[in-house]
Amino acid sequence: MLAEKYPERIAKIFSKYQDKRSGIMDLLYLAQEEYGWLDENALREVAALCDVDPTQAHSIAGFYTMYSEKPKGKYWLQVCTDLPCALRGADDFYAQLCDYLSLGDHGGTTEDGLFTVEPVMCLAACDHGPMLQCNFHYHENLDMEKMKALIEQLRTEAAQSEAGEPAAS
Repeated sequence: MLAEKYPERIAKIFSKYQDKRSGIMDLLYLAQEEYGWLDENALREVAALCDVDPTQAHSIAGFYTMYSEKPKGKYWLQVCTDLPCALRGADDFYAQLCDYLSLGDHGGTTEDGLFTVEPVMCLAACDHGPMLQCNFHYHENLDMEKMKALIEQLRTEAAQSEAGEPAAS
């Protein structure tokens, strides 16, 4: 499906590399953007485009935290809990966020499917913790008041999107 829907993007990706295999990470991004996550079919599709065995696509998707091999919410909240962020309160922040979203101690996806919360190791913003990335956009120096405001903003955007309204600027 990717090849039929995005032939120009795929050609542009391959034009950057001497070998098709080198485009695998870019194509995994494209597949995740299209499907929301990387299921078995998406991984096989990318592997076929790159002329590699599907186990190679699996190994790359499994190694990097920017890829998800399981369904996730519309907003993917990855909270850095590495030591420097933990020293700045990330562990407590993560627990409070999970509690606020009724996710228990280990994160997961909210019942409405809007938010997936996961701990990750090192997002390279050690001096700005607690911090997280939401769909690959950083939010730094967080506390729960800032986080609650962000969650409400995202809920409003999601509701407007479902209603077909333009997003607020």
